[in-house]
Amino acid sequence: MSTFPQTRLRRLRHDAATRQLCQETHLHVSQLIYPVFIIEGKNLREEIESMPGIERLSVDQLILEAAQLCDLNIPAIALFPVIEGELKSSHGNEAYNPNGLVQRAVRALKAEFPHLMVITDVALDPYTESGQDGICDANGEILNDETVSILVEQALSHAEAGADMVAPSDMMDGRIGAVREALESAGFFNTKILAYSAKYASNFYGPFRDAVNSSGYLQGKGKETYQMNFGNSDEAIREVKLDIEEGADIVMVKPAGLYLDVIHRVKKECGLPTFAYQVSGEYAMLMAAAENGWLDEKKAALESLLCIRRAGANAILTYFAKKAAIWLREE
Repeated sequence: MSTFPQTRLRRLRHDAATRQLCQETHLHVSQLIYPVFIIEGKNLREEIESMPGIERLSVDQLILEAAQLCDLNIPAIALFPVIEGELKSSHGNEAYNPNGLVQRAVRALKAEFPHLMVITDVALDPYTESGQDGICDANGEILNDETVSILVEQALSHAEAGADMVAPSDMMDGRIGAVREALESAGFFNTKILAYSAKYASNFYGPFRDAVNSSGYLQGKGKETYQMNFGNSDEAIREVKLDIEEGADIVMVKPAGLYLDVIHRVKKECGLPTFAYQVSGEYAMLMAAAENGWLDEKKAALESLLCIRRAGANAILTYFAKKAAIWLREE
């Protein structure tokens, strides 16, 4: 009898055709969402130093960007505003201005590209003088319920502008239920809620805060009193289940790459459509390594996205979305 193994798993890796036929997880352009930073003005494209290849766009340039996304068959765009200092306030009232930057951008996008899904960020950090996601009292404490009331107004203003999906990313308790009730009461039955249910107080948000110009307003203060402790995963399941009970349609894990175990647990234990956000720090690290010649950008980026999918994510917010769509098309 042969001393060699009868089962040789390397047979399934021997050639490209077999590897493709036996691949368990696939990445497709339909699973990509492109996050975009928007600014006031016209014909503006501002480079973001800490995020090579990503720009802040005025609304007219956003329309051009959206046309590219449609040509690439990317199904959704997520908007993140850069709010000018004079419009920031203690309560972030500009967040629900019907003629605010996000609201105008949503209307412009839906007028030009009705089939492109528009996702809006529901959070106060771009709008508050503190740079926090909520209203602060005199001692710097984030006031949960007072913040939720503003978030509800913000979400309603986005729905009225035509947003397909509102995405509360603030991590205040009870906000999903409050937003759902308000949307239903106002007749926005088809406006979906993407809940940032497991959003961690990560150290990988720095480039994003540069992009939306909130770092200086934070003045070194963190968000640990409302975003999750990155040592916890049981807590993530509790957060997700609460948001499901309150009416979330889809849940989010953020960040993605360092939290594959959380993505897997959420998908397996909760069963709801689960999105993941490959955040600015993850993008910046890969780009820095690629620009230094330490990694192959295409191969490393596609691997990172496929692994997020393998963990259980149905879709991924990623700054690589446009490049990945092109790379996938080439393959």
